[in-house]
Amino acid sequence: MTVRLKSTFEPARPVPADEGPVRATIRNVRRTVEGIRLAAPLDARADVAGAQGDVDAVLAATVIALVGFGIVMVYSASAVQATVQYRDPQFFLKRQAAYAVVALAMTWVTSRFDYHRLYRLTYPVLAFVGLLLLMCVVGFGHTGGGAARWLSIGPVHVQPAEMAKVALVIWLAYSLAKKAEQVKTFTVGFLPHLIVAGVFMLLCLKQPDFGSAVVLLLLTFTMLFLAGAKVGYILGASILGGFLGAIAIRFREYRYERYLAWLHMDEHRQDLAYQPFQSVMSFGSGGPVGLGLGRGLQTLYLPEAHTDFVAAVVGEELGFLGVASLCCAYLLLVGRGVRTALRAPDDFGAYLAFGIATMFGVQALVNLSVSLAILPTKGLTLPFVSFGGSSLLVNGVAAGILLNISRYAQTSAARGGTPSGGEELSGAVVETAP
Repeated sequence: MTVRLKSTFEPARPVPADEGPVRATIRNVRRTVEGIRLAAPLDARADVAGAQGDVDAVLAATVIALVGFGIVMVYSASAVQATVQYRDPQFFLKRQAAYAVVALAMTWVTSRFDYHRLYRLTYPVLAFVGLLLLMCVVGFGHTGGGAARWLSIGPVHVQPAEMAKVALVIWLAYSLAKKAEQVKTFTVGFLPHLIVAGVFMLLCLKQPDFGSAVVLLLLTFTMLFLAGAKVGYILGASILGGFLGAIAIRFREYRYERYLAWLHMDEHRQDLAYQPFQSVMSFGSGGPVGLGLGRGLQTLYLPEAHTDFVAAVVGEELGFLGVASLCCAYLLLVGRGVRTALRAPDDFGAYLAFGIATMFGVQALVNLSVSLAILPTKGLTLPFVSFGGSSLLVNGVAAGILLNISRYAQTSAARGGTPSGGEELSGAVVETAP
């Protein structure tokens, strides 16, 4: 008997039944088919149910290890400041530990939440996060360090820019999966994604938060490239983005002064370049193996060492080996995320996993580059390690989504790429012929 599959997106082709599992790409879902059993498209049913396997143990262990390592390093980096400012050397330790417990709990809960359900929640999540960003801009934001990046909800300060990264990744995954081959077109597949990302970037710049705007742009271009958008469009938009970024730096006095101080760090090591200069000193004084945990001296001179510059404390106290091990942990995190994406049972899951892995990798790369003075100061946290409730909780949720995708990826790989379930596929015609 011959199984013939017809779809509005791909031509039908006869496949002998004795060839075993048949792979068919139909609408926005990449599924392996046994016989005539097909999985429902995500845009028809967002609650596609499949057999869930175990989470990626290596990925889960890496996340837990980074969170635990962050608690230790935050305590080591903040004990002096906490003693002087709050007369309690464990002030930041207690807070980070509490954030870590909640973040890991949210990771576990999210890992049990079927990521397919996010398909229907895409636009509500995007609108909600956009509203939070707008509230920061119009005057409801809590000001700190010259920027209104936080919203105060009782004793809790929420940073919408952190949430915007995950919300944008979810929307891009939804849109790219739904548009399939249309992503190669400019008006349908490229421009709408650039507009939505541009709105979020503009709201971040108005806070101002230049670093988060850069991350959003990098996430957008990376996911468009992975989806198959024309390289010419991406290159042109990159040139335009670079030009607009240069304007945003040149005509915003504090950004331009910070940029000049970064270029001439020796001349400004006592004023605008004080923090990056002390950060580089921390790395230099650590040597190959470091001075030992809690024995670093740069925490006496490096402002806010437990937040954006916690990597500098790692460099001083654990040395080159400690920094190299931290980099390897992030490489492993990104690598397992990409592996999950490649094994995902559908395009939505694949793009979502790629986007989250890219988000972790880009933020870690930018933060480490800033700490080493390779880039000017951006104000981005080191994922799972830097002090901060918003960053840790949002990253925990993102890691949970990635772990949930790995459940389906593990099942699909174990069965040779065949998901369970036999829902009917709308938009396809299944024929049998002798």
